[in-house]
Amino acid sequence: MPGAGEIRVLRRRIKSVKSTQKITRAMELIAASRINRARNAVDAARPYAEMVARVIADLATENEVTSHPLFAPHQETRRVGIVVITSDRGLAGAYNTNVLRRTDRLIAQEREAGRQVALYTVGRKAESYLRYRGESLQQVWSDISDRPAYADAQDVARRVMADYGAQSIDRVWMAYTDFKSALTQVSATVQVLPVDPAALQGGQAFPPQFMFEPDPGTILEQLIPKYVEQIIFAGLLESAASEHASRQRAMKAATDNAGDIIEDLTREANRARQAAITTEISEIVGGAEALSGASR
Repeated sequence: MPGAGEIRVLRRRIKSVKSTQKITRAMELIAASRINRARNAVDAARPYAEMVARVIADLATENEVTSHPLFAPHQETRRVGIVVITSDRGLAGAYNTNVLRRTDRLIAQEREAGRQVALYTVGRKAESYLRYRGESLQQVWSDISDRPAYADAQDVARRVMADYGAQSIDRVWMAYTDFKSALTQVSATVQVLPVDPAALQGGQAFPPQFMFEPDPGTILEQLIPKYVEQIIFAGLLESAASEHASRQRAMKAATDNAGDIIEDLTREANRARQAAITTEISEIVGGAEALSGASR
């Protein structure tokens, strides 16, 4: 027979789950609002990236770009750098798990090919995961995954370009999450260095009336690092949008699950309360009958 103590426990559990549901619903709404902001940031950065690539391609028709240090592959590929982009916080569903699995596969492939791996991480989740696995990290960036700025991409790009220029690494990959839609995000990898010349083909020569100050070669020297920066910036922005979308879905699922639990607990509490009332009525009736029999 359920007692008053059991009913109190059920009511406390219902209250606790309702409090959790309020938190998950608030996090869902916050993530939903941030998806649009992140998606707008991706769209706003795209024209700049396209124009940088177009100008480099046009200048490349009159200047040799493959001799630039960031285009020229090293004679041997002995050590590979991998930039891993994850979030600083959890509660984002499989977002971090997917990109870290992709990173594990890439690390395994490079090591099976006899190459060493140098790791650069963006986000605390990648840092904690790789350190737990005993990996040494070249550099760590945190507190930028939620709302990355172009200055953050410049910081990451400067470090990997410097290491590539010093030949301490011979190739650079970036592992990130590509935002397809609010429902679809796919972990992906892209080669950052050396820059693939095929990505900058199809340029058109400038008309003779164009005059350059400084000369086209100097302009290319300035633009090519910008091209690398925008590749990393695009990865940061895509990952940020994917993080918010994944967190929204995870929090919506948690909110729905909390609702189901509340419904089950409420039904159980009602049954317990009804059983207690029935028991009390039975006891009252039984007592009344006993008193009636005794009075006779």
